[in-house]
Amino acid sequence: MAVGRILGPWGLQGDLKVEPLTDFPERFALGSSLYVEGVAYAIERCRWHKGKVHIKLSGIDSTAAAEALRQRFLEVPEEELKPLSEGEYYQFQILGLEVRTTEGQPLGKVAQILVTGSNDVFVVHGEGGELLIPALDDVVKAIDLDGGWIEVELVEGLLPPAKKGKGSLS
Repeated sequence: MAVGRILGPWGLQGDLKVEPLTDFPERFALGSSLYVEGVAYAIERCRWHKGKVHIKLSGIDSTAAAEALRQRFLEVPEEELKPLSEGEYYQFQILGLEVRTTEGQPLGKVAQILVTGSNDVFVVHGEGGELLIPALDDVVKAIDLDGGWIEVELVEGLLPPAKKGKGSLS
């Protein structure tokens, strides 16, 4: 599971500027191990600055080595995931789930999750195009990870207006 995305080098000694993708900042503690494409690295140095984390990984000792990791993900094994409270999910668990209405109408699959200041938004791709579903209790009624689906209650304005056919009167 990804806990950070490497934005690029920071300085001249192989440090990396990282966008954190976790609610657990302790993932970036000194001595912790993170993986890049299956290769383990220990964190030798870490500091936070303006919502980003600057880290030095073992074996990454130059700007060129750091540049080679640009846009890669820092990951932890799934067995190291911290347990979440009931009703909380990791993003990777939600991505790809089928979305349907409480009446059983299929809407598509969760393709992306937008993190906003107030609530997450599920970007759903389906036959009807792209839908933005707010991850709110009033809208998301059920999530079944084992079944692979999310059930949503459609509220006014959630779906785009139906397209009118040729020659239709309005």
